[in-house]
Amino acid sequence: MPDEDGVLSSGPTAFEEAIEDFIAHIAKLRGFSAETVSAYEAHLSAFSRWARRVELDPLVMDAREFRRYLAEMRSAGYAPRTVAAHLSAIRSLFRWMLLDGRIANDVVSTIQSPKIPSTLPRTVTGAEMERLLGAPDVSTAEGLRDKAMLELLYAAGARISELSRLNIADLRFEEGVVRLFGKGSKERIVPVYAAALKAAAAYLADGRPELLSRRGYTSAEEAFFLSRRGVRMSAASLRYRFEKLARSCGLSSDVTPHVMRHTFATDLLAGGADLRSVQELLGHAQLATTQIYTHLTPERLQRALHQAHPRG
Repeated sequence: MPDEDGVLSSGPTAFEEAIEDFIAHIAKLRGFSAETVSAYEAHLSAFSRWARRVELDPLVMDAREFRRYLAEMRSAGYAPRTVAAHLSAIRSLFRWMLLDGRIANDVVSTIQSPKIPSTLPRTVTGAEMERLLGAPDVSTAEGLRDKAMLELLYAAGARISELSRLNIADLRFEEGVVRLFGKGSKERIVPVYAAALKAAAAYLADGRPELLSRRGYTSAEEAFFLSRRGVRMSAASLRYRFEKLARSCGLSSDVTPHVMRHTFATDLLAGGADLRSVQELLGHAQLATTQIYTHLTPERLQRALHQAHPRG
């Protein structure tokens, strides 16, 4: 609890209260998606439980004790990327507590993140994509929905969370575009190919009305993707459907909805799209985030060199 000066006293209870206040704070910021807030909360709760178990007060821990937590995570088999994500959440919390006057020093800022091996994004081949897009049973309402989901993932490079937030009005058939809301509710308009529009139209005409009718009453529900109970599908529900379809056509477990986004970007670059355009279509804030995909398209780079270089 705060003392007479309004500063939280040290102790596990004070730290847990700080976590709650921090999570409430970032939940209000535009730059934090619901998924990011949830991940931060999970990471910080895990750290808080560890501190209780080893009887340490996070508000007065030194750098060596924080490194002990990270070392135990590595010993438990956590990947460097996961350890780095936990440290990032803790670092953000302590930076906020320092600015808020809840701590006098921020020792976490001195701790280096673990080195993360550079890995190229997984993509699917043309044959794999054809199998996946052909997996849904379009004779059913659920199959029409799943077909539309897969086509839009690939056509728009959408995140699964963006499809969960998709409303009917966000698909503009006459213009051939879809409006997506990404991280921090940032809006972008993405053109989509005809087959995706056709799949979406078929779902709206023959699949969605049946799913909506299962609610037992007429509703003004605006959500595009509905569950078999006629309510908006969460990102987790859409991800579950994707994974089930991917496994049904023999694709490996590392083919995820985000792999569709990687494939979208890589195929655009391989087809000759410029990096800035792909950045805008993906909704990346920084061009450096998009540049990872150039490593996947050496043929495109070789072609550009031969076409543009005076001795090519």
